[in-house]
Amino acid sequence: MKKRVLTILLILISLTGFSQGIIRGKITNPNNGQPVAFANVLVLNTDFGAISDEDGFYEIGNIPAGLYNIRASFVGYKTETKFEVRVNLAKAVQLDFELQEDASELSEVVVSSEFSRSEETPLSVRKLNSNEIERYPGGNRDISIVIQALPGVASTPSFRNDILIRGGAPNENKFFVDEIEVPVINHFSTQGSSGGPVGILNVNLIKNVDLIAGGFPSNRMDALSSIFEIQLKDGNRENMQTQMTLGASELTLSNEGPIGENTTYLLSARRSYLQGLFKVLGLPFLPTFNDFQLKTKTKLNDKTELTFLGVGAIDQFVLNEEIPDGETGEELENRLYLLDVLPVQSQWNYTTGLKLKRFRENGFWTFVLSRNMLNNEAEKYFNNEESPESNLLYRYLSQESENKFRAENSIFGSGYSIKYGVSYEYSRYYIKNFDRSALANTGEVIDVESTSNFNEYGAFISGTKYSKDERLLLSGGIRMDGSDFGNTASNPFNQLSPRISASYQLKPNLFATANAGIYYQKPPYTVLGYRDNSGQLVNQDSDVRYIQNSQLIAGLEFLVPEKNRRFTMEAFYKKYKNYPSSVRNGIALANLGADFGVIGNEEVVSNANGRAYGLEFLAQQRLFNDFYGIASLTLVRSEFTNPNTEGFIPSSWDNKVIVSLTAGKRFNKNWEVGMRWRYLGGTPYTPYDVEESSLISNWDLRGQPIFDYSQINEFRLSAFHQLDLRVDKKYYFPKWSLNWYVDIQNLYNYQAEQPPLLVPIRDDSGDILVNPNDPTRYQLKFIENTAGTLLPTVGIIIEF
Repeated sequence: MKKRVLTILLILISLTGFSQGIIRGKITNPNNGQPVAFANVLVLNTDFGAISDEDGFYEIGNIPAGLYNIRASFVGYKTETKFEVRVNLAKAVQLDFELQEDASELSEVVVSSEFSRSEETPLSVRKLNSNEIERYPGGNRDISIVIQALPGVASTPSFRNDILIRGGAPNENKFFVDEIEVPVINHFSTQGSSGGPVGILNVNLIKNVDLIAGGFPSNRMDALSSIFEIQLKDGNRENMQTQMTLGASELTLSNEGPIGENTTYLLSARRSYLQGLFKVLGLPFLPTFNDFQLKTKTKLNDKTELTFLGVGAIDQFVLNEEIPDGETGEELENRLYLLDVLPVQSQWNYTTGLKLKRFRENGFWTFVLSRNMLNNEAEKYFNNEESPESNLLYRYLSQESENKFRAENSIFGSGYSIKYGVSYEYSRYYIKNFDRSALANTGEVIDVESTSNFNEYGAFISGTKYSKDERLLLSGGIRMDGSDFGNTASNPFNQLSPRISASYQLKPNLFATANAGIYYQKPPYTVLGYRDNSGQLVNQDSDVRYIQNSQLIAGLEFLVPEKNRRFTMEAFYKKYKNYPSSVRNGIALANLGADFGVIGNEEVVSNANGRAYGLEFLAQQRLFNDFYGIASLTLVRSEFTNPNTEGFIPSSWDNKVIVSLTAGKRFNKNWEVGMRWRYLGGTPYTPYDVEESSLISNWDLRGQPIFDYSQINEFRLSAFHQLDLRVDKKYYFPKWSLNWYVDIQNLYNYQAEQPPLLVPIRDDSGDILVNPNDPTRYQLKFIENTAGTLLPTVGIIIEF
């Protein structure tokens, strides 16, 4: 009987063609929201296709399950291609197109919208669709990891997702989801910076991601290194659909469908059991996270649509003080060091927003109203002993909340466009901070509780213009921003931000691009709201300023549209000015790492400068003949000045060389194999001050060593490289589909060099030994520190 049941199950799994799939959707003009009637929709390399009706709707049926490239076209409009659209048997695929009007009479080349450049940002834009994110080897369905395949993007060999783009710090990036800013996209985010071990956004809901690494549009503010434009899918207009994903570290449930005739929704919830995996691996910290996402879209009438977005996360971080049996030597000392350094932490954040879009014949108005909040708590006891209370080293509670409004008007004409708008932001920063370790630096314990409020305001205007033959595209704009956080900052004319870009078609498939611009970003709230024990806003009185970044970019782009290929080369130069530096340590905040904790909660002065420059190369192959791949090479230098050093020195993000190679192949019977190899040059680091660290008075206050900032980044780590592998197998059934995968990170278990740890020498009972030659000091020693773990993951994705 058991054999018969097993045989039946195997037969069911092997069958993938009970019925056929359906693709349906709507084709519209994004400039005015009007449907595009009688447009052609083709499933490339097949005989399947359809024509849209008078309302822009189309449907293609009887398509075998699988992965396809779909193209929509119509005379007078630019062709748009959607790559790697997955067709299954359980549900119809909702695939909408937006066809831009095209006044060009050129017919030498048909460029897919997946490769074409935005008029306002014609260079430094990289695109990824949901399928590329989902199947990325070693990516664990996480945007922050997947974008590391793109040129200019560096990462760290640790388990964190810090995004380092073109030599910039992690906090120089901004994230927009359906045009609503979402400041935090990672769990366990570092306040005052960014990054974290796991991304918040669920890839099941994502339609595509645009990474803009330069030439930023004028309607975006507060970014120096990149802007991420993340577009979510619209919920299914016809019926409810569900997806469940079970991985090694979390369970995710997604659901979508209609609410009445005019409203659709997307909903996602995720619960981690990462703490279980970390406990099995014997790690000294146990993180737990939960996140939630909701999107609704309502068509109020033919010309007006309203979008609601909600994103939230809850994180808990506790210590694992269990010592695995048999652990000795440096492995045990490394564990004890981390237990001494890492705090117990809890964090939650959310973003909610409304976007109203009102179309007219030649454009549309966009109104965005949003609120976001971050709550960050941490505490640390000496030796992790909560009794007596005098063991408390620090207890930190901080909240950042922002209320934002933005209004934009977009106007489109024949060969030109104009956009203008205004923005306003009211923010609140609350901090309650007790820190005994400050005694080692300032001679007094920090004990402060305060609330600070800030107003920020801005305006912009931009435009684009094609030449008569549409070979030359010029775009430019100017914006100004002001805030009451400082005397200089309050005058928006001090933050005048002009920018101009050009793109010229040298040959049918070859484009030359260039950009020049000045951009500004306000310092983190940890800097703006820092107060001393008297309650004084220290950094406001020191006239802290917006950070300025002047950029020059030039590049070439070559397209092979018939084979879905793209080659780019770009050179960039970034010049930083007014970067905040620490008064206590005498270094620019750009040279602080982005580990767990808080950056900028101290007195600073806007007196550091920096520069980053380099070359980027990209070769991208979209799905073609069942093969896809991305190869990128970045040569980059990142350098900053510091008040206690002379001239420029390498920053903490100075990788020099970044290589990423990703490739995948689809095989018969819905098998797919992908691999990624990345190489990063070693980054600089600052050594510890052994003499200061060994003082019993310092160690008992801090529980960790002190850096020697007279030797800022004078040492450099060895290069790091890693190979990741992923194998997917998909099954399609009439009512549901199944995808299982095996993802192996760090396949050959490379151990990346990290700065050596300075740890105390302990006796058999765990007590720190005192230096017999100097009773005012502990005995300390250096131990080797590496990062890298062979990490296999097995996952299951079910759709129904």
